[in-house]
Amino acid sequence: MGRPSRPARVVMLLQDLAFGGTQRQALELGARLDRARFAPEFWMLTAVRDFAPHAQAAGIPLTWLSPATEVGAAPVASLWKKLAHDRPDLLVPLTAVPNIWGRVFGRLRGLPAVIGTCRGGGAVKRQHERLLKGLVRHHIVNAASLKDALVRLGRPESAVTCIANGVDTAYFAPPPEELRPVREVILCPARFCEDKDHETLIQAFAFTAAKRPRAELWLVGDGPLRTRVRTLAARSPVRGLIRTYPAAPDPRPFFQQASVVALSSVREGLPNVLLEAMSMGIPVAATAVGGIPDLVEPGRTGLLSPPGDARALGENLAALLADEALRRDFGDAARQRVLGHFSMERMVRRHEDVFEKVLSEAAGQ
Repeated sequence: MGRPSRPARVVMLLQDLAFGGTQRQALELGARLDRARFAPEFWMLTAVRDFAPHAQAAGIPLTWLSPATEVGAAPVASLWKKLAHDRPDLLVPLTAVPNIWGRVFGRLRGLPAVIGTCRGGGAVKRQHERLLKGLVRHHIVNAASLKDALVRLGRPESAVTCIANGVDTAYFAPPPEELRPVREVILCPARFCEDKDHETLIQAFAFTAAKRPRAELWLVGDGPLRTRVRTLAARSPVRGLIRTYPAAPDPRPFFQQASVVALSSVREGLPNVLLEAMSMGIPVAATAVGGIPDLVEPGRTGLLSPPGDARALGENLAALLADEALRRDFGDAARQRVLGHFSMERMVRRHEDVFEKVLSEAAGQ
């Protein structure tokens, strides 16, 4: 049986539309999919709506499955009922809870095609891939380390496609010379959660400040560990040099003030914030976990340190702050690397290829 002539309904199932890397990538993908072939929709389990205006401006239909702000029995039950009478051609769950219930309910409801996704360093474990990997036709991951983890669990290599995150290089462009930073700002725009390990970054900054007493650390984000991170910052011996800010829909004003962007993660996929920083010509200091070594070239676009090593990260930050010429060289090389390998257009086209492949396989059964 051939594919229908109408565009395929592609439902991206998300936990919410909160400010976050996965939500931003979903929004960029949904906005750019070829509408002659694909009709994207977003279904959300909860009612957090930070990115809703952007999705609406892109013409993406939004369905809120629950008024709740946290996932519980009601949103999950609503998804079960929704799939009983509204069957998309392709279901693409994103983040852990949607990947669990989207797969289980998709199989029980007999959906023709479900694509599983793994986007964070802890996703394989959180999403119970060992048990649920076989409930999808295909997997899309954003880092080679995640593909390797799925293959080790027995997933065929041909059933896993690694697609690096994309960045809008025109939107995240280097600022004009007059807006270049004049202070020594270390920026960390990252969700306050265990994976990001802000504690190590705050400890690292104490080593940095000992060498660069004019340095500042800006922590930008929200998340479940917000109170803990703020408490750690307030107790730091260099607390007067640390600022915290809530997440914002447009992070560019923060990037424009940054001399260095830092990430101290213990688990990662391919972090959007590093792509955005590099696209804006900012050098990075990060931990060598997940897909970060696939993105950052040590000694050319930034510096890497082992996870949990506060002293090594702090010394890397101090070295970058001490050398303006090095920062400019790293920033220029970072911009060129993103332009060559991490464009938004490349990311979208590769998703479209996988969507077509999976839909064709489902139609041919």
